[in-house]
Amino acid sequence: MANKIIPKKIIKDILIVGVGVLAIWIGLQAVFGTQNPFYVVASGSMVPVLEVYDVLVVQGHDPFKEIEIGDIIVFNRPSDHNRVIVHRVVSIIDENPKIIRTQGDANPASIPGTDFPISEEEYIGKVVFTLPQVGYVTQVLKPPTNYIIIAIVIGVMVVKQMMGKKKKEKITDLNFQDSLDSENPDIKEELSDINEIEKDSEYSKHENNIDFVDEKSNSDETKTDDFSEKEKKE
Repeated sequence: MANKIIPKKIIKDILIVGVGVLAIWIGLQAVFGTQNPFYVVASGSMVPVLEVYDVLVVQGHDPFKEIEIGDIIVFNRPSDHNRVIVHRVVSIIDENPKIIRTQGDANPASIPGTDFPISEEEYIGKVVFTLPQVGYVTQVLKPPTNYIIIAIVIGVMVVKQMMGKKKKEKITDLNFQDSLDSENPDIKEELSDINEIEKDSEYSKHENNIDFVDEKSNSDETKTDDFSEKEKKE
């Protein structure tokens, strides 16, 4: 039943797109060395350097031991690991093992449990690039808008597929007709012969009518001549 509603080709295209997106995402994870290479700024703690809705490109291959003061890093909040923070490194608390302290550029001081103590366990990656305001797209794609967009895309694909199918059927019918004509040339000749026979029949009928009129005319003339001869005798 599902196959009747959505053609197999549409399902195949959706699967191809899904596999393609997954492959790209896995590739990005491998390149940037983190499970999520992109983060959207959700607060103003780093204004004016980072604005809300800026998208951050995070490099996880930069080792924690090489992080220096002044670097902007992304990390899990050390107190409970239930929130991701992006702040600037302001001091190195300890070197062995390495413990650092951060602070938001817009904040007056470091927040205990949020900005420190940060170890390699909390570290996610270093911010290497910023895409200003691109994060607005994530707001647009929140439910239910994302589901509506997906439904529209699938609907367009279905309509396109159905139109292509109808066009293909028309082309097939034309090819079939051409094939019949090429494989049975005698049909055209027979049709032509029939037309000629019909024309001959009409011509013969016309000729017969002319002959009939002529015979009638001759008969009338004969009668007239006979009448004239009779008058002379009298």
